[in-house]
Amino acid sequence: MDKQERKIIAPVIITVTLVAYYCVFILVCIPIPMPWWAKLLGILIPLAAASLILYVLLERIKEIRSGEEDDLDNY
Repeated sequence: MDKQERKIIAPVIITVTLVAYYCVFILVCIPIPMPWWAKLLGILIPLAAASLILYVLLERIKEIRSGEEDDLDNY
């Protein structure tokens, strides 16, 4: 395992954990009796957060593979 692959492990683990949490939250939210708009928000907000987290993971992997992970040194 090279250095780049080791840098990808932590973001992937965190992303999988958070997306799993949001999926469980959605599954728990569905059967709870509440108004339809509250149920819709309880599904859409975690779904949007999980989508954003996956997007950020993909961007982070691109940064690591291109060698730009230490871009703070440029400022």
